[in-house]
Amino acid sequence: MSHSHNHSNNKGLSVAFWLNFTFSIIELIGGTLTNSTAIIADAFHDFTDVLAIGLAVLLEKISGKKRSAKFSYGYRRFSLLSAAAMSIFLLVGATFMCFSAYKSFIEPEVVDSKGMLWLAVLGIAVNGIAFLKIKNFKKDAHSHHGHTHTHGTDHNSKAIMLHLLEDVLGWVAVLIGAWVIYMTGWFWIDGLLALAIAAFIGYNATRNLISTLSILLQSVPESIDPDQLTKELLEIKEIKNIHGLHVWTLDGGYNIGTLHAVVNTTDTSSLDNILSSILKKMEKHKIQHPTVQIETELTKCKLKNT
Repeated sequence: MSHSHNHSNNKGLSVAFWLNFTFSIIELIGGTLTNSTAIIADAFHDFTDVLAIGLAVLLEKISGKKRSAKFSYGYRRFSLLSAAAMSIFLLVGATFMCFSAYKSFIEPEVVDSKGMLWLAVLGIAVNGIAFLKIKNFKKDAHSHHGHTHTHGTDHNSKAIMLHLLEDVLGWVAVLIGAWVIYMTGWFWIDGLLALAIAAFIGYNATRNLISTLSILLQSVPESIDPDQLTKELLEIKEIKNIHGLHVWTLDGGYNIGTLHAVVNTTDTSSLDNILSSILKKMEKHKIQHPTVQIETELTKCKLKNT
């Protein structure tokens, strides 16, 4: 992993962290003053974004640590634990927000639509700047230092960039809603917006949680087709059988694969060529950490099929 890339990512994430932290406080105060349930609901969402960015900065450093005797695969999976915890936290928060938003929708109260408009404009600006900061730092790091070994950290940055982009779109919706309230006096729209924000948060948190748990449970990555890989491996000359094929991903970007290949030759040169061909096929299928056991017809019966 490139140290320079790490530093650039951390700088971009740090800028986004302080922008969102400051605005979350402004948003909470503004939501209270304008009596807007929608803005208070979004303030909660932004606070979780701040926590996510803070964790990403921390995990950016932890994930770069070398593997140890205790953590032989390194520290990449620490980010998955935080992702799962954050998704659960968002789901619980979204549930409470739904109750509050429903009450606000059924029994609408007077809201300051002008205040909502100004907060929406500020929200679009702040989240837009934070999104561009992370995007530009990532772009600069790749252009100056090349595409280095950054699977887990890139996923952190991409996830946060998506969050910030969603926030911008959410504030656009609040801006439109505030304008409608200002023009019509339909205060129930605030409750409707809050319900929509809560549902949106719940939907995305559920998707993130399912995706994270899928990785932790070592399911086969969606980008890899084991049947197609087996088919291509069997096309290699002198391979008679492929068994014990296991494919999983460490953090959503770094894939690991193991397999047993039964061959009908014992010639050392041929075995080297077969192994090389197998590794190329696995690399083609985006398996970065391959482990291959070559077996002959004679040894196959002596080895336990895993």
